[in-house]
Amino acid sequence: MAFSSKTEYGLVALIELASIYSSGGVLQVAEIAARQGIPDRYLEQMLTSLRRGGILRSIRGPRGGYQLVRPPAEVAVAEVVLCLDGDPASRDGAPETPEYQVLQSLASQLEQARLKVVRATSLQDLLDRRDGLLQAQSMYFI
Repeated sequence: MAFSSKTEYGLVALIELASIYSSGGVLQVAEIAARQGIPDRYLEQMLTSLRRGGILRSIRGPRGGYQLVRPPAEVAVAEVVLCLDGDPASRDGAPETPEYQVLQSLASQLEQARLKVVRATSLQDLLDRRDGLLQAQSMYFI
């Protein structure tokens, strides 16, 4: 199961913010949205949710924007998914027939495996992977 578009966009924005964390930098919504091709208003909603979830802080003013509250290595992807998509265990609605129960069991196994991976993956891990790709691309053009 891939990420929802909401979580995917949120993670992309967080990778950008993680890349400037050590310098104390701040990025504005419009800047991230333009670089990543994300609608401004949609991104603003996600970043607001991440701020309410304690992952980001917002800084007001003409030079304001968003920045990570904690180091990227301390922010698990699972925390971002939970903040933006909610808890998948709280979703219900399937009938209680044996066929649906079998499918629900499989879905539960998949979700547990997925949770294991996203809990073990931090924003720093994603940033490191991105930087590796950027380095490989720059080496290719030399």
